[in-house]
Amino acid sequence: MKIPQVWNKRNRILLKELTKTDFKLRYQGSVLGYLWALLRPLLLFAILYIVFAKLLRFGNDIPHYPVYLLTGTVLWNFFTECANQGIQAMVSRGDLIRKISFPKYIIVVAATLTAVINVSINLVVIVIFALLNGVTPSLSWLLVPFLILELYLFALGIAFLLGAINVKYRDIGSIWEVILQALFYAIPIIYPISMIASTSRLAANVILIDPIAQVIQDVRFCLITPETVTSWNYIGIWGGLVAILIVMVVLLIGSLVFRKKSKFFAEEI
Repeated sequence: MKIPQVWNKRNRILLKELTKTDFKLRYQGSVLGYLWALLRPLLLFAILYIVFAKLLRFGNDIPHYPVYLLTGTVLWNFFTECANQGIQAMVSRGDLIRKISFPKYIIVVAATLTAVINVSINLVVIVIFALLNGVTPSLSWLLVPFLILELYLFALGIAFLLGAINVKYRDIGSIWEVILQALFYAIPIIYPISMIASTSRLAANVILIDPIAQVIQDVRFCLITPETVTSWNYIGIWGGLVAILIVMVVLLIGSLVFRKKSKFFAEEI
């Protein structure tokens, strides 16, 4: 039993150090440094709010729409940062892989944990913004970390799967960027899902079983207003369960593919 314990301790130390290093390197050389962890989602939110809320008059029928939009923007940034950094992690750490023998999944997890640090900071901003906007605190706020964990596991599964393939086929990163652009407009980040539901209930059902949309809507339901349409109250309990099942399947497949291909990373990078 002593050998696994030694390895576990070593892995934990390595994960901690890689996470700290990734977080520092992310903002190294920038004038504002760690402030970009806050400014990036806030600037995107400001642009979207001006264009869609002020100019196009989106969200007039949504309670606390500015908080609604900010929450969607922060969670979307969290997902994309997790997935993007995880997908590129093996390639960017190729020198380390060739020199040291250790479980390769640690590199991916360390890269994605940086996004967890950022979203934790942003959640504080969302809470302050919600309170200033008149949102009433409730016990449902306590469910938000669990929903973010679900979104993290989904992003991690994608990072394992696409990151393993990206080691050999570098086109994956470019293809994934195109998919993200499509997803941004397909998921109700800017607009309410009711806009889609009024045109096609089937399309709304498909969107809401997407784990990203499911988590974003659930967080809005818990944090902002119970009037938010979610997978659970629009489709039924099976709608939310399907989204969670997708997360589990993607994480399982991603882990298996990553484990199988990790044996050849040192030669392929």
